[in-house]
Amino acid sequence: MSSVLYDVPGPKAKARNWIYTAVFLALFALAAWWILSVMADKNQLDADKWTPFVTDGRIWTTYLLPGLGETLRAGAIAMLIALPLGALLGIGRLSDHFWIRIPVGTVVEFFRAIPVLMLMIFGSAFFVKFVPAVSSDFRPLYAVITGLVLYNSAVIAEIVRAGVLSLPRGQTDAAKAIGMRKGQTMVHVLIPQAVTVMLPALVSQLVVILKDTALGGSLLGLAELLAANRQISANYSNTIATLVVIALIYIAVNFALTSFASWMEGRLRKSKKSTGAVLAVAEVDASSATSTGAAS
Repeated sequence: MSSVLYDVPGPKAKARNWIYTAVFLALFALAAWWILSVMADKNQLDADKWTPFVTDGRIWTTYLLPGLGETLRAGAIAMLIALPLGALLGIGRLSDHFWIRIPVGTVVEFFRAIPVLMLMIFGSAFFVKFVPAVSSDFRPLYAVITGLVLYNSAVIAEIVRAGVLSLPRGQTDAAKAIGMRKGQTMVHVLIPQAVTVMLPALVSQLVVILKDTALGGSLLGLAELLAANRQISANYSNTIATLVVIALIYIAVNFALTSFASWMEGRLRKSKKSTGAVLAVAEVDASSATSTGAAS
């Protein structure tokens, strides 16, 4: 038997898979035991390094929660700007007019090729030199948002372009057959179906935006979540414990983001406005033929 993607494993393949799984779990358990042993030898598992996160609320109210708030603020603003800007750039790359397509493609490739950290540094220098009205208290936030928007809007543009191009050509032909213009076809036919196709990649990029805010804390002085590690470690001498707690917070936030996106994807697939599925070529050809016949 075969599925769409692979052959269904037989009894021997299933047995091998169980063996591989058992070996992996054993190796993982050994690695975890070794890491915990090393941490215990270095006194990193002592209670006094972990209990402050439970007994001392100042760690949360003074460092972790304000840092999380700054991370969410920078990430949310960057997402709100990068998503529509990236969508416009992606649509621009699909334009039939070369005087739109070529400049937009140049902008996208330029910013996609530059590391996001370098864009943040350039943003900080730009605000220092050309926008002195921005105070030093807000400059790191502005620089981080600028770098995130420039880089991720270029990446999102490519995601949008790939999502639209992944749809069968017959849908565009059918829209043209009933007299729809290029803009109408893009807005009413292609984009609604492409949303569910590219949603997983968009969510992954949103997670990247949230995590990349840590770059601003490490170099530009943004008081985000990871930057709180320095103050907590200096006051409580528990660097490893602090990094573990911060990592768990990042995991929880990103899990909530991906869970929300999965819920939204399910709603989109059930929505009457968008089936959320790519039509089969035969169905599109049949629809195109019917529309052509009606038009004639």
